Amino acid sequence: MPNPTSTEHSSFAGVGGKRPNVLLISADQWRGDCLSAVGHECVKTPNVDALAREGVLFRRHYAGAAPCSPARATLYTGLYQMNHRVCRNGSPLDARFDNIALAARRAGYDPTLFGYTDTAPDPRGRDPHDPHLTTYEGVLPGFTARQLLPEHEKQWLSWLRSRGHADAVSRDIHIPVGAAPGEISNNAPAYSKDETQTAFLAGEFIRWLGEQDAPWFAHVSFLRPHPPFSVPEPYNRMFSAADGPAFARAVDRETETATHPLLAFALPQIGKSGFMYGGKGSINEWTSQDFSAIRAVYYGMIAEVDAQLGRIWQALKDACAWDDTVIVFTSDHAEMMGDHWMLGKGGFHDGSYHVPLVIRDPCQPATNGRQVEHFTSSADIFPSLCDRLGIAPANHVDGESLLPFLSDSEPANWREVAFWEFDFRDVANESPERHFGLKSNACNLAVIRDERFKYVHFAGLPPLLFDLAKDPMELSNVANDGAYTSTRLAYAEKLLSLRAEHLDQTLAYFELTEDGPVSRRP
Repeated sequence: MPNPTSTEHSSFAGVGGKRPNVLLISADQWRGDCLSAVGHECVKTPNVDALAREGVLFRRHYAGAAPCSPARATLYTGLYQMNHRVCRNGSPLDARFDNIALAARRAGYDPTLFGYTDTAPDPRGRDPHDPHLTTYEGVLPGFTARQLLPEHEKQWLSWLRSRGHADAVSRDIHIPVGAAPGEISNNAPAYSKDETQTAFLAGEFIRWLGEQDAPWFAHVSFLRPHPPFSVPEPYNRMFSAADGPAFARAVDRETETATHPLLAFALPQIGKSGFMYGGKGSINEWTSQDFSAIRAVYYGMIAEVDAQLGRIWQALKDACAWDDTVIVFTSDHAEMMGDHWMLGKGGFHDGSYHVPLVIRDPCQPATNGRQVEHFTSSADIFPSLCDRLGIAPANHVDGESLLPFLSDSEPANWREVAFWEFDFRDVANESPERHFGLKSNACNLAVIRDERFKYVHFAGLPPLLFDLAKDPMELSNVANDGAYTSTRLAYAEKLLSLRAEHLDQTLAYFELTEDGPVSRRP
């Protein structure tokens, strides 16, 4: 953990010795394999690729949790879910934790938000009737909100109406023209490629950029490629249902759900409405061909976001800010996109957690184009930015600084595994609690994986073990195979040790002595 310093800290300076601008971009629900820079079979992402050529691409980067609020809590605080305790959308973020916006303020910035952070406020000390306690879509403490865009998208809809779209009065605007509500279609919606939510937010950021005359810190949080799956021309037909790769899934749903009780419970409950606007019923009614058609639209949505990233890159160059700006591009979590017969995020499969990460620091040209194969975590972004800005997190963090990778070195004792968590409790309705006969605090899982094995530990359900060398698609659970008993125990011990090592260390490195407090930073 870096020591608190003033602006004289060597890593604080940008080109010419001045503080850098910082641009943190998240694109919601973007899979880590969906980059042409990592060799995807059909997706083309020229603007992310261009950023990677001038920065560092982390090929094995994983979200810390799912869905949105838990994943973003890890991204913004540098804490694993076991410590930040945002268990689901609607779980409050404890006000005592430091975060990326508060830290930026300590570094002298006015951190400015475009989009959303999905941060439910701490209800303690608030009136129970406070309207902020009726939604999980609050703003992370510390941010100045320049342009909010929560999931209801009212700000964007109002902007569309100002551009002549009189019918843009609800999210029905996402229904493709000529399609019925919920119908899978690659028809374009009524708005154009220059009128997407992504284009709206990019434009608001670019307008704000033109107002800046001092170093700045901005977070642009794009909703796309989060569903509903609908995208305008030319992206709606840029990919076809025949485009690969092959889905990672069992031969049928029955075989898939037989893998584990959680899948048997959760898969039938995934609703169509979360993916095709106006849909009714379960995605279990969709065929393999339906998933292929939806995936083609998803790929088009990625291409649409990538195009708007290119617009931002050009605006930075036009403003002579490109060589003064540290850029971090990532996602909060990923998207199953038909793998294991699922859509959305959650559970234990890699498809929900493997996300992109590209960092470009104009002060580190020697590492331009580097691709890192080490396992990295969303928890690493907060301590990395703190390290870059020469400030210290105000409490324990679980992540590690990525700056050594940017300076073409290999950090000592870097982690050899990926780790993430998923909490499937339902505090309001207790549906999984009743189904499994478990208390809420037993409705959770933790995953530890390396190149060879993946172990999934459940607090109240049977474990899973996958031999990734033989079974890269995670189709065969060998947890009860006697030949793997020693492996299962070894990975369970690794997971136990990881959790023990990451218990909150905020005051653990302090000791009160006769000579006064002694502290030692790890």
